[in-house]
Amino acid sequence: MTDPFVIAKGEQDYALLPRMINRHGMVAGATGTGKTITLQGMVELLSGAGVPVVLADVKGDLAGISQPGAMNPKIEERLKLLGVTDFPFQGYPVAFWDLFGEQGHPIRATVSDMGPLLISRLLDLNDTQSGVLNAVFQIADDAGLLLLDLKDLRSMLGFVGENASQYTTEYGNISKATVGAIQRGLLELEGQGTAAFFGEPALDIFDLMKTGDAGKGVVNILAAQKLMQTPKAYATFLLWLLAELFERLPEVGDLDKPKLVFFFDEAHLLFDDVPKALLEKIEQVVRLIRSKGVGVFFISQSPIDIPESVAGQLGNRVQHALRAFTAKDQKAIKATAETFRSNPTLDVASVIIELGVGEALISFLDEKGAPGVVQRAFIYPPRSKIGPIDEATRKQLIAQSTLNGKYEQAVDRESAYELLQKKAEEAAKAREAEEAAKEAEKQRAEEEKRRRRSKNDPEDLLGNLANSAAKAIGSRAGREIVRGLLGSIFGGRR
Repeated sequence: MTDPFVIAKGEQDYALLPRMINRHGMVAGATGTGKTITLQGMVELLSGAGVPVVLADVKGDLAGISQPGAMNPKIEERLKLLGVTDFPFQGYPVAFWDLFGEQGHPIRATVSDMGPLLISRLLDLNDTQSGVLNAVFQIADDAGLLLLDLKDLRSMLGFVGENASQYTTEYGNISKATVGAIQRGLLELEGQGTAAFFGEPALDIFDLMKTGDAGKGVVNILAAQKLMQTPKAYATFLLWLLAELFERLPEVGDLDKPKLVFFFDEAHLLFDDVPKALLEKIEQVVRLIRSKGVGVFFISQSPIDIPESVAGQLGNRVQHALRAFTAKDQKAIKATAETFRSNPTLDVASVIIELGVGEALISFLDEKGAPGVVQRAFIYPPRSKIGPIDEATRKQLIAQSTLNGKYEQAVDRESAYELLQKKAEEAAKAREAEEAAKEAEKQRAEEEKRRRRSKNDPEDLLGNLANSAAKAIGSRAGREIVRGLLGSIFGGRR
């Protein structure tokens, strides 16, 4: 049995129960209230228990998990407040990932793996455009054409657009204008630099579930500073990763501890302007992925950023301070307070705005899966380095990784683009052959016309006679015949 993960201390220690972590959770609070420190502490406890973690480093300050921390006045003050005397600092095994391949191992997925629903979200397509994209995927599947990278998808769109009339009956109406709109979206995506994400070798999700030295779970850190410049790409990628885990992992039920824990920072981006079909997919994945032994924690500034249908599945809660600057803020605070299991000795709505940095309201699931009574507590500081690491250290860790070299070189095997190009070349050659045959037939017909005309045209007859006569000039008898014939025709003397 894995020991509880002590996260905070108030009147007593408050701990996450490892076998309840796959019931998911949320860490919320305004900027600067300590969410990142709470997140780092959770990650350390999970890694120390042999549980791999996936998290997005939005601000670039989580790489320090790889290095031992050091005492400073703030940590010393917090440890004294908590009554902790023995607090050894340590680092944890990490793997760095980056969609752009700049600050970690490249991450790729094939276009087919991403699927039309998530790509529609990524391109911000309307319902009609999404329907056409879905049809294009179906046509590719039916034709056995692999969609691996964006040039495959562009080629497939172009092919379907040019031959739309052939597919109308079976797949519905496909207009060239709609295909053109999707193509423009793909060009824009390439301009943002995220096209490199599509291709092979595709990420093997089991590479996210490794353990390192002394059996500690590897902390997979996704460099997201650049990715956050395109928020929909960030949200879509993490959604794909979550869905991929759901699809690939076997059912395991409730375990002593989770197989993997996934932290989704800036979670509000996941739900901004999300289509209903996609929201339903998210709800389904969050609800069912617990049976795969995966826990999901959403990190957000306000709990109301998470739809109720999803928030209702987040049993473990850490609520840092919220700010009440506007009427909307006050409404959010009231709504947040009402979501906790009430504590008669605590006015939650008042306390939320009074919490200091590194202080939080805590409610974790108990042994029976029931939410605990909300308590006010101080978060334990992390044992690893707080903040970023230098570029040389990062490069050294990447070079030492067991995954180094597995994903660095892109592979471009034969897929839709190459097959459609080959088909176009064969069609062009067939057209050339057909045109050559037509030209040859035309020339034969003209020759036949000339041959027939020569039999009936006196001028042609004269020419033929002259040609025949020329052949006979070599002999004396021939010369005499020619002289006689030509002399009579042109009135010459014999």
